[in-house]
Parts: sequence; C-alpha cells; structure tokens
Amino acid sequence: MSTLDALDRRLLAELQARGRASNVELSAAVHLSAPQCFRRVRSLEERGVIRGYAAHVDREALGLGVMAYVSVDIAAEQFGHVREFEQTIRDFPQILECHTVSGDSDYLLKVVARDLKSLSQFLTDRLMQISGVANVRSMICMEEIKPPSPLPTTTE
Repeated sequence: MSTLDALDRRLLAELQARGRASNVELSAAVHLSAPQCFRRVRSLEERGVIRGYAAHVDREALGLGVMAYVSVDIAAEQFGHVREFEQTIRDFPQILECHTVSGDSDYLLKVVARDLKSLSQFLTDRLMQISGVANVRSMICMEEIKPPSPLPTTTE
C-alpha cells in the first residue's frame, strides 16, 4: 500500500468523524478544492485505504442484547483445514469480527445474540459443530465502556 501524506490523513480523519459529509463540506474542512478533494477520496477508495462506508447502528435497538468475545481452538490435526473454518464462520451474521491471535487460543471472535439462550444455542449448535473446532470459551460483555472508535490517522 502506498504512503499516505498529511492531507490524506486529514481526509481520513474527517471521513471517520463525519462520514455523511458532502464533498464540498469535506473539502472545506481540509482546506482543499472540491475537485482535488474528490480525486483524493476516490484514490483512497481505489487503493483500498477506504474500505467502505457504513452507519453505526445500536445493536440493542436491533434486539441484540448480548455481545461476547469467543475464543476458539482448532484441533492440531485440523490445522491443514483452517481456511475452511475461516470461510465457514464468514457466513455467520452473528460473528461481527474474527481474528487469529497468539497465546492460548487460535481465534478470537466478536459475537452478538438476542439473549444468553440464543448465544448458547449458537455456540453449541453452530460454532462447536464446525469440523476441527476443539474448544470454545466465551466471555460475556457486561458493559460497553468505549464503543468502536475511528482509527488514529497520525503516526505518533
């Protein structure tokens, strides 16, 4: 990925803060002409720096009252098939994020569910049934202290 200059970083910070800003509003905020601003944003999109645009929706408003972090261990003899596991979990809308991690587990998932019973059913009837899954541990989130935040755009 190519290097981002200070103007690109200001554009990214502004877009993360105000994703619905018009090109004219964005250009004024970063002190750039509207056509130059449009070209830079388009370049950031084409280069994959901007991966998309989305609304941040309150999960509880959708009836998703439970969020959990779930660690998953893959059986040692199944490591040749981890890409199949990864593809399978991409199909579960309850899994918001999946990361490979170092330490005691192989994967860390961020999962949402309607309630504890729904979470338990998902873990038991779906996640634990995937071939190669050896162990699953969950940590229920009690309270969100800091919601997902914009990425820092400075390198400091």
